[in-house]
Amino acid sequence: MIPDTNHYWLINAHLPIPLLVGTDTVTHDTKTSEFVFVDLEIKDGLITQIVSAGLPHPDPVATVDLKRGLVWPCFVDMHTHLDKGHSWGRSPNRDGSFETALNLVTHDRQKYWDAEDLYRRMEFGLKCSYAHGTQAVRTHLDAIDDQATISLGVFKALKEQWADRITLQAVSLVPLDYFLTPEGEVLADQVAKVSGVLGGFPIMSDDLDRQLDRVFDLATERGLDLDFHTDESGNPADIVLRRVAEAAIRHNFSGQVICGHCCSLAVQSAEEVFKTMDVVKQAGIGIVSLPMCNLYLQDRQQTASQHFSQAKTAHPLAHAANLPTYTPRWRGVTLLHELKHYGIPVAVASDNCRDPFHGFGDHDGLEVFTQSTRIAHLDAPYGDWCKAVTMTPADLLKLPTAGRVGVGLPANLVVFKARYYSELLSRPQSDRIVLRNGKAIDTTLPDYAELDDLL
Repeated sequence: MIPDTNHYWLINAHLPIPLLVGTDTVTHDTKTSEFVFVDLEIKDGLITQIVSAGLPHPDPVATVDLKRGLVWPCFVDMHTHLDKGHSWGRSPNRDGSFETALNLVTHDRQKYWDAEDLYRRMEFGLKCSYAHGTQAVRTHLDAIDDQATISLGVFKALKEQWADRITLQAVSLVPLDYFLTPEGEVLADQVAKVSGVLGGFPIMSDDLDRQLDRVFDLATERGLDLDFHTDESGNPADIVLRRVAEAAIRHNFSGQVICGHCCSLAVQSAEEVFKTMDVVKQAGIGIVSLPMCNLYLQDRQQTASQHFSQAKTAHPLAHAANLPTYTPRWRGVTLLHELKHYGIPVAVASDNCRDPFHGFGDHDGLEVFTQSTRIAHLDAPYGDWCKAVTMTPADLLKLPTAGRVGVGLPANLVVFKARYYSELLSRPQSDRIVLRNGKAIDTTLPDYAELDDLL
């Protein structure tokens, strides 16, 4: 469909208005307020013109009529765990709980995570990302002790190998008190050597502020940004997000701070929520929600018999002792709408794929957006939520040319036959076309059998 030439036009395209930058002279589609109706000139890998559809083109070059098909910029996946990915076959989480996932990953890491195992599974995830149309990925890497050397070494090799296809960023993942030890300072130096991001998972404790002060000092000394896992629970007493924001303000931190998950915010009182959002906004923190993974993990801890034992009626279920399964009530997603309306940048991302923390996933930015729209009602209205997997994470990751469409920008685009959101979000769009620097790439996904010998 896309001509094998350095110069052509994509005509009659629908482009989401919030993703178009640098021009306001094109025609909005009369059938919808969500898209502009445009023609795009692609030349030597760049977008050289964006004009209203139907205008004459002086150059007699090849054209591709999209018939109102959607054009998006390539996706930006800002929170993943490539090192854990695709380990489900050997470490399945049969009860789906967070605690079991932690134990399984620890065992899997200690037994299997050498350089070859990591390289192959992490590259498998990158192959999926690339084929689906992702151009930038930030991955958290378990980095306790000797694992840091192995994982960061593999990351560096993959970053170099994939430099012309995917921009890769790495974040250390350790308990935050690790940075109070000499090993924590060594880790900070290792992260700096790969131009990475310092990160960890702080938990509520009497020592939390001291831990945060230490990691902010380490990041400041090395000029590193910060990225934390925060409040991944349904406990309203968990206010780590607020404490991180207060630490950023206390340190007058000039780097970018990202906080992921933030689940407990959704079960707190309005008063507590506003206290947190006030300092998060003041600190300039970006939030990334992981709706698919949190939907999978949250509220698996309580058993059905525990729930029904609290019933005030004499219903027979109230006395059931061994109900085998339980329907979750709490689904784990943070306050996406409230944070965004408060002026706080909000993105959504893949998180874990086919590992003990999430048994599903395929590193597909469209799936993330589709499921997030369904889970968090991002369709009422759609507004600029399309930025949540494109422009917003690109800005938070300091990638100013990614996640948007504009004249002079690289033609890194995803082209769909779907013409409207109702069509885009109703099918998996497996026939999408991915353009990188104006050239259509092979979108064949890697075969799961590639990893059989590892699993």
